[in-house]
Amino acid sequence: MGIDLPLIWLLIIGFGVMMYVIADGFDLGIGILFPFVKDRSHRDAMVNSVAPVWDGNETWLVLGGAGLMAAFPKAYAILLSAFYVPAILMLLGLIWRGVSFEFRFKADDAHKPFWDKAFMLGSFVAAFFQGAILGAFIDGVEIVGGRSAAGIMDWLTPFSVFTGIGVVIAYALLGSTWLVLKTEGDLQRQMIRIAKPTTFAVLVAIAIASIWTPLADQAISDRWFSLPNIWFFAPVPVLVAAATYYIQRTLNDDPHAGPFVWSLVLIFLGYTGFVISIWPNIVPPSLSIWDAAAPSESLGFTLVGALLIIPMILGYSAWAYYVFRGKVKVGEGYH
Repeated sequence: MGIDLPLIWLLIIGFGVMMYVIADGFDLGIGILFPFVKDRSHRDAMVNSVAPVWDGNETWLVLGGAGLMAAFPKAYAILLSAFYVPAILMLLGLIWRGVSFEFRFKADDAHKPFWDKAFMLGSFVAAFFQGAILGAFIDGVEIVGGRSAAGIMDWLTPFSVFTGIGVVIAYALLGSTWLVLKTEGDLQRQMIRIAKPTTFAVLVAIAIASIWTPLADQAISDRWFSLPNIWFFAPVPVLVAAATYYIQRTLNDDPHAGPFVWSLVLIFLGYTGFVISIWPNIVPPSLSIWDAAAPSESLGFTLVGALLIIPMILGYSAWAYYVFRGKVKVGEGYH
């Protein structure tokens, strides 16, 4: 039996996307939470908690996009054509957020409020359009003659707007629980108060998506509730409820890493539902990973590079998080 290179590449891209959600999700969540925190010193502590690692977090987005282009060029061309507008808006949000991140450190007191607002806007725009792309992707792309037949605004649907808002809420949960882990005192207590209702908002969003998706798409409904897929999907609702319970429980105890870890579990479970919904397609509803894959020679050649690069990214990220593993005090750096 030969090696299934398209499947291996799908796992690599899926891993890169999940790592991006984990790493950059709480990063974007901090900007989304800025409107709820008025104290300037608290905002500075929030930004300081990710300042040493935020650049490396977005490496996973680059890996996922580059991997898609190298391994599934047909899918890359179709998806980029269909989602050109939200992809550009997402990238503009990330760029604007990156600029504001750097400039707010150097701005004087008169200009700092402007860069605070820019940081909030960039974070919200980037998160919302990531979610909108996710929803439009699940809805599927019509393909005619090997090309996308979608109009320039066909991605904008009630479902994509809902998933955009859902991702914003999910990132806010990751951001608040990250700050529970990284801060202490008044700021930590404020994040605990925010995290509790946000957890239930994420749970509601997952429940609505779980009902809306199979009702809107018969193919997804058949995939969820047919054998053997139903055996893989059946434990997910129970695990989602358990993760929600443990987030609340750890927030009520002496919180440290627990709420953040369980928030990651909750997001991962939502991600598994997404994977089950589209499998084995890389462009729903009809283009499979094998139909969209590059030639085997190209897949094998690029796989060698990926297997060299991924451990380097993981090693660098692990080292950065280890070095800056301490708490961030208000008005100070790490200690």
